[in-house]
Amino acid sequence: MKLADFDFDLPEDRIALRPVSPRDCARFLEVGADGGLADHRVSDLPSLLRPGDALVFNNTRVIAARLNGSRTRDGATAQIEATLLKRLTPSRWTAFAKPAKRLRVGDRIAFGDASERACLLTALDATLAEKGEAGEVSLEFDLAGAALDDAVAERGLMPLPPYISGRRAEDERDFADYQTVYARIAGSVAAPTAGLHFTTELLRRMEDSGVSTHFVTLHVGAGTFLPVKTEDLADHRMHAEYGEVSRETAQALNRVRAADGRIVCVGTTSLRLLESAIDAHGAFGPFAGETRLFIKPGYGFRAAEALMTNFHLPRSTLYILVCAFSGQAVMGRAYAHAIASGYRFYSYGDASLLWRG
Repeated sequence: MKLADFDFDLPEDRIALRPVSPRDCARFLEVGADGGLADHRVSDLPSLLRPGDALVFNNTRVIAARLNGSRTRDGATAQIEATLLKRLTPSRWTAFAKPAKRLRVGDRIAFGDASERACLLTALDATLAEKGEAGEVSLEFDLAGAALDDAVAERGLMPLPPYISGRRAEDERDFADYQTVYARIAGSVAAPTAGLHFTTELLRRMEDSGVSTHFVTLHVGAGTFLPVKTEDLADHRMHAEYGEVSRETAQALNRVRAADGRIVCVGTTSLRLLESAIDAHGAFGPFAGETRLFIKPGYGFRAAEALMTNFHLPRSTLYILVCAFSGQAVMGRAYAHAIASGYRFYSYGDASLLWRG
């Protein structure tokens, strides 16, 4: 299966740079299991589900992972941007750094005042411990644990994806806009964007309509931004992401299934995690660990009957996943309809509800 099979043309003006307000007013394309298309608003979701169904959300919280700093060596100073990727120890993170070519192992980087929120009570300095390929580095911070977390939160910016940050600067609005209303457990460097459409009022309406809500945690890594570089999909390897499904949630979802309820994953992260937590007999169990699951056409889904997700980049692992879920030809028609009808794409864009094909 070739990467070129998952390409399509997207006009640049379809890329959303801000979300709609209120969140649940976003447009919502329902894609039936038979390939039928229906236009809605996200606020219509309670009427599209039935009592006994279950929504599964990813309650990860995005950290202010983008840091601006400076490296001084031999009297020369270079400005450095680092986006934290994965915590290795209480004081060490992997990160994408740019321009990485200006860095050497042993360099000291001072991450300074990146916003008006920073009071700079504590220095946020790091040593470049390792340098990998394509800009990936390992940073050993002078701070550790909660003190490091507080300093990063004080100085960092929201790590907006490149298709937004390349067209406008991050600002204070993004600290609210790029976070779900139910975010609880800090650790992601990218938002589970399907969940951005939910308001507390919509969550209440879902409960009132008899649809249960359940929460899992998958910390989204910056690998979600990385392009697929292998033309043959069999050669692509996903970045590992840490996730947890509690025993209580697993048992609750098993009860939903036993009562003929349908499981609807809110976001591809929830879907990938549940697919990592279900056994060959279709039973969910507790899960705590990393997943590298790459879902492509031919994959045998077991965890969900429906998927709520935004509109994704061409040639991306996320577009490949939705093609696996609903069928490549069906998704081709759905995306053509969305583009022709003016739907907004990507993280701050509109959403879709896919019934498994």
